[in-house]
Amino acid sequence: MRTSSSEYQKQWNKLMYNFYDYLPTKYKQASQRDWDVRKLIWEFKDGKRSLTVAKLVADKLIQFFGAEAKNIVFACIPASSEQKNITRYKVFADEVCRLSGAVNAFDHIHVHGARLAIHETKCSKNLETVQTIDFDKEFFNGKKILVFDDILTQGYSYAKFSCMLERFGASVIGGFFLGKTLLLN
Repeated sequence: MRTSSSEYQKQWNKLMYNFYDYLPTKYKQASQRDWDVRKLIWEFKDGKRSLTVAKLVADKLIQFFGAEAKNIVFACIPASSEQKNITRYKVFADEVCRLSGAVNAFDHIHVHGARLAIHETKCSKNLETVQTIDFDKEFFNGKKILVFDDILTQGYSYAKFSCMLERFGASVIGGFFLGKTLLLN
């Protein structure tokens, strides 16, 4: 099923909160803060800062939603392979949900195969994937979902993932992103 730009626009009009601005490495004149954010994000992607970032995310989830956090399902957009997904999100999602009371969707989304991450290729729009993602569709039906991803660049991964969850009967309330890519002229 093809997703229309109006469906994506609907997702982009929802809550989209980023913790940090992320300056890509192609920009050579980076401040110490830019390098600190890069390092945090890169280490998070490698599973090394899971608990630190989980505390940050859980605190913000509680700040935004209070006691209602217990009725929210926390769903991470899968990484590019099963192993990277486990490394990046298993401990992290467990801890976010433990600290916030949210419901963890990690065990209800399964990654098979792998795809090239967009930053690993020369082309970003015509990327062919060999990854499949299986969802426990019944689990998501009727649930309020908060989506998480490490980096928000243009928002297509977030919108596509959110639309998919809504096709299963979920209601996506928005997304949290560790970093948002800054696109400078």
